Amino acid sequence: MLISIPHAGILLPPGLWDRFTDEARPLPDTDWFVARLYAFARDLGATMLIAKAARLVADLNRPSDDQALYSASQTHLMTGVLPLQCFSGTAVYRQGEEPDEFESADRLALYWQPYHDLLRDSLQDIRQQHGHAIVLDAHSIRAEVPLLFDGVLPDLNLGSNSGTSACPSLLNRAIRTLQASDYTLVVDGRFKGGYITRHYGQPEQQVHALQLELAQRAYMDESPPRWDEPRAQMLQTHLQNLLHNLIAWSPENA
Repeated sequence: MLISIPHAGILLPPGLWDRFTDEARPLPDTDWFVARLYAFARDLGATMLIAKAARLVADLNRPSDDQALYSASQTHLMTGVLPLQCFSGTAVYRQGEEPDEFESADRLALYWQPYHDLLRDSLQDIRQQHGHAIVLDAHSIRAEVPLLFDGVLPDLNLGSNSGTSACPSLLNRAIRTLQASDYTLVVDGRFKGGYITRHYGQPEQQVHALQLELAQRAYMDESPPRWDEPRAQMLQTHLQNLLHNLIAWSPENA
C-alpha cells in the first residue's frame, strides 16, 4: 500500500509569498496535519509519499494539462493545477502577479512531475513485489466550503471514480470498514477522486486507487488550524482499521 498526501505541504519558493493576497498567505486550503494523522501507516509497512510544497505552488491532484475534473454544475469554483483562486473564491495573487506560461511550465517541472514520477515508480515497485498495489490518496478539507459543495460535508468521503478505480471487492471492504464507526460516510459523492485516483487506479493492471477526503472538524479545530489530540486519536483508530483491512485484501480472495 502507498499513502499519497499531495496537499499537506506548506513550503513556498522564494518570493512567492510576497505576490500572494492577504487571504492566500495563510495557505487556507492546506490539508492540515494529514501526514501526522496517517503517520502510523509506516508501522503497517505502507509507503508514504508526502508533498512538501504548498498546493498553491502546484496542485498535484490535478492533471498537468489543466483539464477540468468536475463539470461546472458540480462546483461554483474551478481550481487548476496552478490555482488562481482560494476555495473562498478570493484571488491567490495580487493583481498583475499571476504566473506566466514560463513560470507555470517551470513549476510543473520542479514540483508536479517529480511527485508523479515517484508515485508511478513506487506503485510499480509495490506491484512487482506483491502482485498488486493499492494507493490511498489522503486528503482533508473544511466541513463547510460553499463554493465547492452545499451544506456540511460528511466526516468521511470515499471516492473511487464511480467504482472504476478499484476492484469492487476492495471498494466494498473499504466501505464496510468505514461504516463500522460513528462517523458519517458518503461514497462517490462530491469527492469522487481527483487526478491521482482517476489516473493511477487501473484495476485491470492490478493497481487500485481510492481517495479519502476527511472533514477537518473530525480531528482538528478548523480556525485557526489546530490539532486536537482526542479527536485525532479516535479517528486514527478507524483509519488503522481501514488500512489493516485494505492491506489484508488480495485479488486471490476477492
